[in-house]
Amino acid sequence: MLLKKLIDGGESQCLEFKESLGLLNEIGETISAFSNSNDGFVIIGVSDNRKILGVDIGNNSLEELANYIKRNTDPQIFPCINTIDIDERDIIKVEIKENPEKPVFFKNHAYKRVGTTNLRISSSEIRKLAKESGAKNYWDERISEEGNLDFIDREKLRWFLEESRKQRGLNLPVDSPIKESLMKLKLLKNGELTNAALLLFYKESFFLQSEVKCIRFSGNEPVKPYIDFQTIEGTVFDLIDRAMDFVLRNIGKSIRLVPGKVQREEKYQYPSDAIREAVVNAIAHRDYESPSKVQVRIFDNRLEVWNPGKLPDEITIEDLRREHISVPRNPLLFKQLLWVKYVEDVGGGTLDMINQCREWGIPEPLFEHISGAFVVTFRLPHNPEELEKMGLNERQIQAMNYIIEKGSISNKEYVSLNIISRKTATTDLKQLVMKGLLTRVGDGKRNILYVLPDYAKITQKNTQNGS
Repeated sequence: MLLKKLIDGGESQCLEFKESLGLLNEIGETISAFSNSNDGFVIIGVSDNRKILGVDIGNNSLEELANYIKRNTDPQIFPCINTIDIDERDIIKVEIKENPEKPVFFKNHAYKRVGTTNLRISSSEIRKLAKESGAKNYWDERISEEGNLDFIDREKLRWFLEESRKQRGLNLPVDSPIKESLMKLKLLKNGELTNAALLLFYKESFFLQSEVKCIRFSGNEPVKPYIDFQTIEGTVFDLIDRAMDFVLRNIGKSIRLVPGKVQREEKYQYPSDAIREAVVNAIAHRDYESPSKVQVRIFDNRLEVWNPGKLPDEITIEDLRREHISVPRNPLLFKQLLWVKYVEDVGGGTLDMINQCREWGIPEPLFEHISGAFVVTFRLPHNPEELEKMGLNERQIQAMNYIIEKGSISNKEYVSLNIISRKTATTDLKQLVMKGLLTRVGDGKRNILYVLPDYAKITQKNTQNGS
């Protein structure tokens, strides 16, 4: 018999033995491994040393095993399962084909076959497998390994349905059963909760990485002592709203005169809408496979929002400063945030941040990749008193304000702004460069621009490309 010969040959790259149906987790891991690596067989009722033990098979044993495999694999796997009599003992043969759509997960983890061992696949390998197979496998769309409907907060779901109806006209009854509502929102997969559903509506903190660390530092360096510190837990809506509460209580306000009004108005140091956009983006687009947390760091001279994970391959740092497509890292989560107008699906959020900062009279935000994270930095400008102490004249101070509003200045614009000669303009701009306040970018006389140093590389690329 062919199967008996296979068993006599021992475990291999395509053959695994399991003593009993009680080892369901190990069976599931092997099915994931074969699905991601190569065709294979799991023989149940055989020991590791090739002894035929047999298994007790009830009326529904094979059906229950098939349902267990289907329920706990993503994408679902439907192996061929048969019983075979060897040496007057019943054994179960499970045949698995390599799956064209990879990776195949078992209980939220993916495995690969290496010799006679099943190894858990790393996050980087998962992305590579998904790319090679031509199929996207998003973390937020995966079935939760431990979640169930008892974890869902009815009041949070009710608020979401009411708000979605008000903001976008979502036509779902607010008093529908939880399962029905989640199913219509596509937050259930094969009747099971997705990770996105738990991020949105769980009763208590479920994922350790779904937190926001908020720190108000004393000074301009990320060192203790802290003025304020808070770890925020909750649904994604809680994270966003409470992170903004932390920001607004830890950034200063200034008094300004408004043309045409007698009363003066208070104004935050930073545009709150721009900061909220950065916080929402960090929570919506972060890499949830990373154990790192979203961070909001506030210093005396800047505010940073740290997002675990880099930009998608389709978008570059330079793209963020012009019109670009929207590429959600977590599309199912993003869709729900869209219903309640926490996000817009047009790819214009970074442009809004840039324009809001210009209108606010502060430098444009800085977008960077730092140590595996995507970071947005809002900075305060030098005040006139600081610039005067640095030896700047009125023309140069006016030019610095112009650059904050416009993003750059040319020699010609400097001449027009201050009504001076080209020679004087050149001298003033050279001094600003020497003081480290500006950087000169571009080639040739016509393409020369002066920008804030942090944006020199981006502007250099844009001027070289003729944009």
